[in-house]
Amino acid sequence: MSFNWNNPYPTTRIPLFARNAVATSHPLAAQAGVRMLLKGGNAIDAALAAAAALTIVEPVSCGLGSDAFAILWDGKALHGLNSSGVAPAAWDLAYFKRKYGEQSNHLAQQPQRGWDSVTVPGAVAGWAALHQRFGKLPFEDIMEPAAEIAERGHAIAPVVAHKWAAAIPALHDQPGFAEAFMPNGRAPAVSQKFMLPDAARSLRMIGASNGRAFYEGALAEQIVAFSRDCGGAMTMADLGNYQPEWVTPISKRYRGYDVHEIPPNGQGISALMALGMLDQFDLDSLPLDSADAQHLQIEAMKLAFSDLYQYVADPRAMQVTPQEMLSDAYLSQRAKLINMDRATQFEFGMPRSGGTVYLSAADENGMMVSFIQSNYMGFGSGVVVPGTGISLQNRGVGFSMDPRSANVVAPGKRPFHTIIPAFLTRDGVPVMSFGVMGGDMQPQGHVQTLVRMLDYQQQPQAACDAPRWKVNRDFTLDVEASMNTDVVTALKARGHRLQSIADPYMDFGSGQFIWRLSDDPDQGYVAASDSRRDGQAAGF
Repeated sequence: MSFNWNNPYPTTRIPLFARNAVATSHPLAAQAGVRMLLKGGNAIDAALAAAAALTIVEPVSCGLGSDAFAILWDGKALHGLNSSGVAPAAWDLAYFKRKYGEQSNHLAQQPQRGWDSVTVPGAVAGWAALHQRFGKLPFEDIMEPAAEIAERGHAIAPVVAHKWAAAIPALHDQPGFAEAFMPNGRAPAVSQKFMLPDAARSLRMIGASNGRAFYEGALAEQIVAFSRDCGGAMTMADLGNYQPEWVTPISKRYRGYDVHEIPPNGQGISALMALGMLDQFDLDSLPLDSADAQHLQIEAMKLAFSDLYQYVADPRAMQVTPQEMLSDAYLSQRAKLINMDRATQFEFGMPRSGGTVYLSAADENGMMVSFIQSNYMGFGSGVVVPGTGISLQNRGVGFSMDPRSANVVAPGKRPFHTIIPAFLTRDGVPVMSFGVMGGDMQPQGHVQTLVRMLDYQQQPQAACDAPRWKVNRDFTLDVEASMNTDVVTALKARGHRLQSIADPYMDFGSGQFIWRLSDDPDQGYVAASDSRRDGQAAGF
């Protein structure tokens, strides 16, 4: 790729060029990864050290009770890992209806926070699985930077502080939350020192046991005891039976490159569907940042979301296959529904024939890692297990309470998931590990940044910094306040229901990108980190 190295957008970041690189949403996490590389570790060691550190320095977005996914290039082949959790054995529609009653439509009520939003946490098992198969350094060494930060404390970064304060009103009464995350009875301010010594002990126990303490040892016992005390359903069997799953990434060709995502239960397939539709158009003939170019991408994303929300669930329960949803014939048919003059309210199609922190790491030997983990909503369930620093996700919210849905809650089932790592190859050769965190924004961020890089040759940091739009669940559109006002006016004229969001921190995602500069590993990589977070691309 011959990038245009100019950046026309206001930004605080410049691209990093290095033979070894780590890009994350917090500088201390990026530096934890670099420490592993300097110790002789590889990209997996760096990614896992960064992931562990992020549970301490960005706890709003992830914790030790998160879920995770990964795509990695080991130097020879691409591998995928689904480490999202499953429903406890006690969960079914009757369980929720009995505890929480019915809505007006007679479906069971579904809590968004608390123990009955917590599926079995998968992140720690995912760390251990990645390390066992690909890691180089001892697991204890990889956990140590995070444990050190938790023990000694660190000064809170600006965006983290902003997100932390916003989460307090909804969570201050959740079990264990205030004790762990409200020092002095409030969210910590920017630059205030925050310590989480309980998490330091847990991280060292996880390191010493290769993760098993979380699922069958002392930590597991504390998790289950607290669940029982609070009326939750989590058992030792739920934790002990959990295993992450190695998967084959799904992919779609776009502009001569292959874009790879984790298969369902995640939403990565929607990015591939949108790109498959955009591949039917001569997009680079439309001016960069024009209303035409934006409208076309928005409509393709809406079409993809129409199918995503109808069909995607735990693959064992899906009514259609990913292959059917990604078929060239089907995507060509869907692309024909796009009207360049008007916004359309699309319905789902019929593909059958007859849904956070993200980080990326790469090393000088060619290993590249695309990794994402999340508590889902800010601080997840809000539940923090006393004495452990373990904050738990609320991925159970991803289930449906509708018995007709493929995504209906059931024991041992994975819910629909939003977090998605991504990877780019060309002719079987690795090109870029990348991702954009942020709920429903993630596949939209994948599409918008890839279009900028592959259609318009924008360098990764510029593609990262460019103003974004976001299609909402009701197909209304949010746009960043920095978007050109003429473009916004033109999109409104086509029927898009828009609003301008002045605060992008919670709404337009945050990306990390590492692009391999050539087939010669000695030339290294260019890395970018999104200015919408406190992050950093670091390397040597």
